[in-house]
Amino acid sequence: MELKPEILSLLKQLEEKYAATGQDMQSYLEGLLYTDYVTYWDYIQTDTLLSLQKPKTHIPDEEIFIMYHQVTELYFKLILHEMKQVARKENLEDAFMIARVTRMNRYFETLTQSFAIMIDGMEVEQFLKFRMALLPASGFQSAQYRMIEILSTDFIRLVGKDFRGDYSEDASIVSMYEKIYWKAGATELASGRKTHTLIQFEQKYGETFVGLGEEFRSNNLWRRYQEFKNPSQELTTAMKEFDMNVNVRWPMVHMKSAARYLRKNPEDIKATGGTNWQKYLSPPIQRRIFYPELWNEAELENWGRTP
Repeated sequence: MELKPEILSLLKQLEEKYAATGQDMQSYLEGLLYTDYVTYWDYIQTDTLLSLQKPKTHIPDEEIFIMYHQVTELYFKLILHEMKQVARKENLEDAFMIARVTRMNRYFETLTQSFAIMIDGMEVEQFLKFRMALLPASGFQSAQYRMIEILSTDFIRLVGKDFRGDYSEDASIVSMYEKIYWKAGATELASGRKTHTLIQFEQKYGETFVGLGEEFRSNNLWRRYQEFKNPSQELTTAMKEFDMNVNVRWPMVHMKSAARYLRKNPEDIKATGGTNWQKYLSPPIQRRIFYPELWNEAELENWGRTP
């Protein structure tokens, strides 16, 4: 059988590819004879994925809780994937950054819209029972969410609002990390001491967070945006949407869920992993804003009140 010119061209390209690395193309072609066809379930690792749900109780709605959080972490990984592309892109162009920030917004919008699963998708009585078996774990301990924050903006924007005035933008990451805003959300209400939730979290990820702060100090999303002397309105709008998605819409749906399942008096809450969710999640109280320079005075004044 005579080989088509297209096939001969591909074989020549393969031969050049393997020759450049000192390898023999014929050996690879022979290996193809024994290689199995790719299947959907092997490529996606479906069986492994579906085996990762390990409930701590026999209460049915716990599986919903686990799977939703696993899906959330996968979306966070997608967002970080896009952020790292922007951070490391040489000769960054407006169109490239718009596409990636738009993807990030789409991921967050999907997560926010799907949060009805958490708000209305579980029975309150079941949640309050199985959640007690998970202490001191908390969604507060999502390391990927913290990584998204670090890659989004200058580290000083993550310092608690009562301490930001004590630092300059070029202050050491280590010193600013000590006053990062979310630590205040995992302290005991009466004594002010760190909860075990926070102690565990810092022991596992503290060095990682500081390292990321250093690594992305000059190429985080905000710094890359600033490289454009005249950024397009489309890019600016995408950046503002991202700010709103991360710092207002996402915390607000969490507050709705917490209010449904955990009631309103923080003194009575036992099922939060030790976090003071009302103070920690409230956008108007936290006033965490990645890009204040992009918002007008009225928008900043009403931050978190008009999502």
